[in-house]
Amino acid sequence: MGEHEPIRTIDLAQWRSHERPGQVAADVDASLREAGFLLVRGHGVDPDLRAEVRGAAREFFALPTPVKERYSVRIGGRGWLPPGVEANGNVEGEPTPPDLKESFAVGADTPVGDPEIDDVWFPANVWPAEVPALGDAVREYAAHMRRMSDELLALCASVLGLPATTFDLLTRNPTWTFNINRYPPLTEVGEPAPGQFRIGAHTDFGTVTVLDREPGAGGLQVHTDERGWRDAPYDPDALTVNIGDLLAHWTGLRWRSGRHRVLPPQSGAPAEELVSLVWFYELDHDALVTPLGPPVGTRDDLEPVVSAPFLRERLDAISVS
Repeated sequence: MGEHEPIRTIDLAQWRSHERPGQVAADVDASLREAGFLLVRGHGVDPDLRAEVRGAAREFFALPTPVKERYSVRIGGRGWLPPGVEANGNVEGEPTPPDLKESFAVGADTPVGDPEIDDVWFPANVWPAEVPALGDAVREYAAHMRRMSDELLALCASVLGLPATTFDLLTRNPTWTFNINRYPPLTEVGEPAPGQFRIGAHTDFGTVTVLDREPGAGGLQVHTDERGWRDAPYDPDALTVNIGDLLAHWTGLRWRSGRHRVLPPQSGAPAEELVSLVWFYELDHDALVTPLGPPVGTRDDLEPVVSAPFLRERLDAISVS
């Protein structure tokens, strides 16, 4: 009998309709315990919209560097993150080379009226005038991602025997970031440095990450205790979902924050260029997350944390000085 795939596929439409609720819950629980990842069908996000966002992003990334530099920001900003500003592997405690990617970042644009908070968590989004289609497509996509993320959190609460409304008071004005990542080809970046990846090994920081990705030779890998590093399964009709440190903490580490990386460009596919749509969902900046103790959680010694400082510590760790 072959080894089982730790990353299960679930159908949100089945959960909405209460079809096979026990099986859906069992698959979610097992997959998040073993890998911290799920493949999610029935999400309701039109593939044409996903293609529209990706196409507009490719137009932006194809602009001359001096044009993109008008929108250049550091991690946490809204705009273009150039190559070399991010090293996700640093969050695991060892210095790593910068990630081989460039990104365009947008985020929650719903200020609370306190400049010290708004400047960090709710800065205004910046839309490149050279690609007018990008703003409308991303705004529509973000609305779908917000809906889906709230639905995923309701599902997670229900799986653990809690009311589906558990997260409602923690997501009244949530922080979120949407990164469109471009992974350039080997022909553009040259031979990677030792230990250099398109994205180094890390876990995400928030609650749920929703990923629309393109498969490739230099694509996503997921780490589990049983199998080590393996290529992530891919389904063109599904979105890839993983949970982050904040949600894992809330479960008392019953569920794992999915450890993953994106391989460097491969010599066997030197012209491969991939574009990923990566939605990071968090909570309200001042949300207090109190871990679940046994028998739901596995630990009874974890302290409550506040969302903003919990996330800030991790974001600072991946920023290249």
